[in-house]
Amino acid sequence: QVQLVESGGGLVQPGGSLTLSCAASGFTLDNYAIVGWFRQAPGKEREGVSCISRSGRTIDYANSVKGRFTISRDNAKNTVYLQMNSLKPEDTGVYYCATRNTFAGGSCLSWSYDQWGQGTQVTVSS
Repeated sequence: QVQLVESGGGLVQPGGSLTLSCAASGFTLDNYAIVGWFRQAPGKEREGVSCISRSGRTIDYANSVKGRFTISRDNAKNTVYLQMNSLKPEDTGVYYCATRNTFAGGSCLSWSYDQWGQGTQVTVSS
């Protein structure tokens, strides 16, 4: 059974930190070229947050999170992480991880992804 499970979300005050995890079961993440993190705030379109290649040599971030978020992956643990620092209320939303099998042109944030998790809620509020 193929599944991606996000965890680590919760309620945090502005300026705080959270680390999200994306764990794969039923398949091996390092068989997929790209893992991406996306988020969706209430009433808004889903947006790309960050993405990382199998080797970790290709990484991209949305402008809104550059300098605050860090993506990483541990293929031995079949897990991708998103460390989120200096959180702002506008970071609130449901965060999803997703996988893609092949490289394409441009930023990996612009690519279509094939397998998706169910999401984890992040709420940044005082």
